[in-house]
Amino acid sequence: MATPIKRHPSLIQVSREHHFGLLLSWKIREGLKRNVDPKRIKEYTDWFYNNYQKKHFEIEEKYMYPVLGNNHPLVIQALHEHRSMDALFQEKDHIEDALKALEKAMESHIRFEERVLFNTIQETASDVQLQLIEANHNEPFADNWIDEFWKDPKS
Repeated sequence: MATPIKRHPSLIQVSREHHFGLLLSWKIREGLKRNVDPKRIKEYTDWFYNNYQKKHFEIEEKYMYPVLGNNHPLVIQALHEHRSMDALFQEKDHIEDALKALEKAMESHIRFEERVLFNTIQETASDVQLQLIEANHNEPFADNWIDEFWKDPKS
């Protein structure tokens, strides 16, 4: 078993927020596995993006990535992945294909950030930068979506 990552206290909240992205991937997977109409799943992903994910990306890009600089290869990768996921969230025509790609992209991106990028940021960041990150994380996420398609496709 892998040793748990020791996260700097200033990054813990931002890191915890990734749980909701992983949960989104699981919900998409479950919905598709249960043959839920992709439009129902898309309604949820649109809500998730507009109420949570877009802000999460902004926080990472404004407060975390600058620690390494926009020309750092890990930041370039992360920014590219953010733009790719933005496009998948906004896809309106090929919904099922976009959902399948989004599920995989979200999970892969979060694993990359947690295992590689965040470790590099916490090793590099100054105390002031860490305090800025901590002070600018998302409000606690409240998933109050009523259509729980991932549990029962008929409800």
